[in-house]
Amino acid sequence: MSAIEKPKITVGYIPIIDCAPVILANELGAYERQGLEVEIRREVSWSNVRDKLALGVLDASHILAPLPLAITLGVDSVTVPLVNVMTLEVNGNALTLSNALWQEIEEAAPDLSVTRPLDARAIAAVVAKRAAAGRPQLVLASVFPYSVQQYMVRLWLSSGGLDPDRDVRLVTVPPPHTVAHLSGGIIDGYCVGEPWNQQSQALGIGRIALTGPDIWKGMPEKVLGTTEAFADKNPNTVKALIKALLEACQWLDDPANRAEAARVLSIPRYLNTPADVMARTLELPDFHVFHRDHANFPWRSHADWFLGQMVRWGQAAPGIDITATADRVYRTDIFRAAASELGIACPATDRLPPGGHGEPLIPSMDSTASSNRLRSGEQT
Repeated sequence: MSAIEKPKITVGYIPIIDCAPVILANELGAYERQGLEVEIRREVSWSNVRDKLALGVLDASHILAPLPLAITLGVDSVTVPLVNVMTLEVNGNALTLSNALWQEIEEAAPDLSVTRPLDARAIAAVVAKRAAAGRPQLVLASVFPYSVQQYMVRLWLSSGGLDPDRDVRLVTVPPPHTVAHLSGGIIDGYCVGEPWNQQSQALGIGRIALTGPDIWKGMPEKVLGTTEAFADKNPNTVKALIKALLEACQWLDDPANRAEAARVLSIPRYLNTPADVMARTLELPDFHVFHRDHANFPWRSHADWFLGQMVRWGQAAPGIDITATADRVYRTDIFRAAASELGIACPATDRLPPGGHGEPLIPSMDSTASSNRLRSGEQT
């Protein structure tokens, strides 16, 4: 084993189920086996994670897959080159709507209210009815502007013929606060990683309308992010961290370990959510994928897709160099080096062609027909 430049490091996480590799690597002793002493820190929001990474308070963190791209490009409020060195989980998101909004859907679009996943035209009917009555717009939350949840909501609304920037109000709510915001009537719905969707259902205050796989089966969710400078200065440290997390991801992907994972994650210092609520989502087949089918590989074609979404929704300039940005931020070379030391095979290529991951293809802004075909995960 090569000398580790910085054996004592801090790694952040937000309390969502897809932080499980960060927590279980600690619980299983995987960090120690790789020669690391890791302090894992629970953070309150993605902006908090962003700022602490930029300032060096955190050496690495569980982070939204598109966020390192946005921060590196400078389209967010903080600009510092970040890198994604592995994906921590695939899938795991859902969209939850309040009981009051469900009642409006049943009144405005009774035929569509029974479809699962929910057809976005049902929301369009509510939007139209509210507008005609002069009532306030629907308020839908995602966890951050540069997040898979944000793009999931936008794609779904567009599939129903809605303009996400005009017809509804999109807001940001940190994941642990989504249930309280829904319960208090501050928002009408939210898109977030589990267990916060299951929690609203368990409390009887909301219902799950659709899940991430309904739009894109295999959507990359969270990644391991660090600054480019830290990765360049501490290559062996980063490889050791990846290897510890890979061990945890392999353990988590074994169905026999999911009940124990739910128990560990439920304790107060981690997610502080009942284990039975956690187990409901962890035990769903194919809903949380932590390792198999190259789930941990930081595909640059995923980055291409996220950057395309940023351009589509006006978050980034149309002239950005998508390929160069993706290659800089999604470091397949670092992941391959770590995986090879564990004997884990990696894909031979860094990219699959558009649509190769099963992701929705990106229609042009003026293509309503193409946008409508995205409904319920259909492809253009």
